[in-house]
Amino acid sequence: MKGRQGQRVRLYVRGTILGYKRSKSNQYENTSLLQIEGVNTKEEVGWYAGKRIAYVYKAKTKSNDSTIRCIWGKVTRPHGNSGVVRAKFRSNLPPTSMGKKVRVFIILQTRRVVFTVLVY
Repeated sequence: MKGRQGQRVRLYVRGTILGYKRSKSNQYENTSLLQIEGVNTKEEVGWYAGKRIAYVYKAKTKSNDSTIRCIWGKVTRPHGNSGVVRAKFRSNLPPTSMGKKVRVFIILQTRRVVFTVLVY
């Protein structure tokens, strides 16, 4: 492939990790709260239900010749009325992920195909 024609197409929407689901005295680390860019109402969240999420981060040690790691998750339901969503990840997100970015994939559903896009 010599050169690119046209613009790059992004297959995901950016989101931000807000924290864990919690009450006044309890915190539930198995459910994370995310704010998806451009989603401001409960009705808009419905389209993202079931979409795959990737939290991509860098580690200090190499694994499979790469320091880039990824924790996969899924949007489960809305949280409140302002477009925040609840998500469950394969392994609970670390506390250092608060405020960091995630990728909410809008087209591809299977992990195998999406991972090739990440490496790209």
